[in-house]
Amino acid sequence: MHEGDHGILTNPDSTNTNRMGRYRRFFFPTSLLFLIILSAIQGISGLLDHFDLAIIPMLLGGGFITYTTLVSTIEKKQITAGLLVVIALFASAIAGEHLAASIAAFIMISGEFLEDLTLAKTRNAVQELIELVPDEAWISQNNHWINVPISQIRVDDLILVKPGERVPIDGQIVKGDAAINESALNGESMPVDKTVEDMVFAGTINEMGAIEVKVTKIGDETAIGRIIDVVYQAQKNKGRTQRVADRFAQYFTPSILAVATIIFFVTLAVHQNFDQLGAFATGLSAVGFIPETNPEVLRKIAVINVTAVLLIACPCALVLATPTAVIASVGNAAKKGVLIKGGITVETAGQIDTICFDKTGTLTCGKPQVVAFESFGIEPEQKVLQLALTAEIQSEHPVARALINYAQNQDVQPEPINQFEQVFGIGVKATLDPDQEVWVGNRKILEQNWITPNPLANKFLKQQESEGNTALLVVLNGQILGGISVADTVKPDANQTIRKLYQTGIKNIIMLTGDNETSAQAIAKQVGINTVKAELLPEEKLEVIRQIQSENRIVAMVGDGINDAPALMLSDVGIAMGAAGTDVAIESADIVLMNDNLELMYNMLSLSRRTLSIIRQNILGFAVGMNVIGILLAGSGILSPIMAAVVHNVSSAFVVLNSARLLRFGEIEHRH
Repeated sequence: MHEGDHGILTNPDSTNTNRMGRYRRFFFPTSLLFLIILSAIQGISGLLDHFDLAIIPMLLGGGFITYTTLVSTIEKKQITAGLLVVIALFASAIAGEHLAASIAAFIMISGEFLEDLTLAKTRNAVQELIELVPDEAWISQNNHWINVPISQIRVDDLILVKPGERVPIDGQIVKGDAAINESALNGESMPVDKTVEDMVFAGTINEMGAIEVKVTKIGDETAIGRIIDVVYQAQKNKGRTQRVADRFAQYFTPSILAVATIIFFVTLAVHQNFDQLGAFATGLSAVGFIPETNPEVLRKIAVINVTAVLLIACPCALVLATPTAVIASVGNAAKKGVLIKGGITVETAGQIDTICFDKTGTLTCGKPQVVAFESFGIEPEQKVLQLALTAEIQSEHPVARALINYAQNQDVQPEPINQFEQVFGIGVKATLDPDQEVWVGNRKILEQNWITPNPLANKFLKQQESEGNTALLVVLNGQILGGISVADTVKPDANQTIRKLYQTGIKNIIMLTGDNETSAQAIAKQVGINTVKAELLPEEKLEVIRQIQSENRIVAMVGDGINDAPALMLSDVGIAMGAAGTDVAIESADIVLMNDNLELMYNMLSLSRRTLSIIRQNILGFAVGMNVIGILLAGSGILSPIMAAVVHNVSSAFVVLNSARLLRFGEIEHRH
């Protein structure tokens, strides 16, 4: 019966998803309906005058409801709302309204059955994730590939993943190349090319190429296993609104029993003292009210009114209002590669008014790239780039990697070198032959007395450094031949996402970075952020967040989940980006984006706000609103017990259907 949890927060392994189980549940309300129809026919035709056939479905339906209520009361060790229905059915039976009691029991039982079918759509997120992992895998045994159950796979085993198959574990490729579709983890449908030493994750699809993989994680320890656990725990994690609703529901049953008692005596008093009510009696007469003078009939009317109140007053819609919305939103987000850790996070995210962004890897790509290259006219550009590549080819510095990638994309090849030297604080030096010495270095190289001044070099350095870029000069035997500028470039969707966040009402967007002021301001200008706090140590980022929170703002911190873990945990909502397979991110953040798409963060915040709106609609409109109106109508005799049961289930169904709309939220935008 409707006891407050409706089974929606049960472990997915124990959830009855068996089709035959549903058929068996469907058979019981169908049988009740058949008996009720026979009872109605009997009432019309006058058959079996000595026995009311409606007693049979009343006893069956009432017995079932009484049993489930008793079990729930024992399990929870408190009086539950199902007691209201039980009392209502007993009252109907005492009043001789057997058919009404049968119909009410049928409506309550079938209503819960239909709710469960609808709720299955909102709780399928975990089951769908579980189904991503294959049941079997090809394992190497005695130089043969054998297909075995996934439960037999162990860490360090060697497995084979063929084209078209899903990867069963997390592991590292040791042989072969493949195009892996990782949409199950990060929501991106474009496959990623993988080769030897690259990691692959359970639940992803090998679209092309066979690969041999060394197992590194299995079962619950895989990325998809962690996701399943987070989503499942999120469905159990109650938000503030749900906890208030639960506490309210505890006191609701005795309160409604008191209201029902008052209605019983008020009904008697109004009928018995109608002539003494004055203007009130005149008003009642104007709407067709006729007082009952027969004491036996009057008591029956009072019992019917009380029965209707008890049937309509169960707080099922209120108890369902928040968890159905939370589960639907968590499931929606999980399908798009976003992990939201439960009701508290959803509610808080919907109230965010300040967002702090880390710079590197969050607003920027996190990898230096060549953004400008210029020859100063002494040598052709191709020659200058070749010399720069030759000097940097043996360096392991990230800036050198950027230059090497740029040169190789231009089909430039390095020259042979005799000697390489890393000069701390300046750059690198390479000797090609006794007569050629190539330097690639920063501004400090101009301080060397063997450098021939070049005004173009100063102009290049000034322009690039003003934009926050790392500017390097290419020098051959003291002559400055050209300049190269390297920078961490802004993500393509950063500016658009920041603009959308401002438009949705986020009042304050702040960049927190340990980078220098010039670089930080340059990036902030590109993405549209007005407030920048640069050159911060990790503990200083925490102080900034504390200061903002002291102003009663709801703060979100967006970072990479590793370097920013303390800030993510301190903020009201920590959002980790690009965290597929990253345990630190999943542990420290409240919301985990499995890829680096900033647009996904905006969609997630919009989803949270929409979820809050749905929860308010559920509570104020369908739960409290319909209950209050229904109690008034039932108590005044306008609603019969049968109609009260209908209205009760309609309000609960509306809550579930309203929450289910969140499953499709953002679907069109996500496709585009």
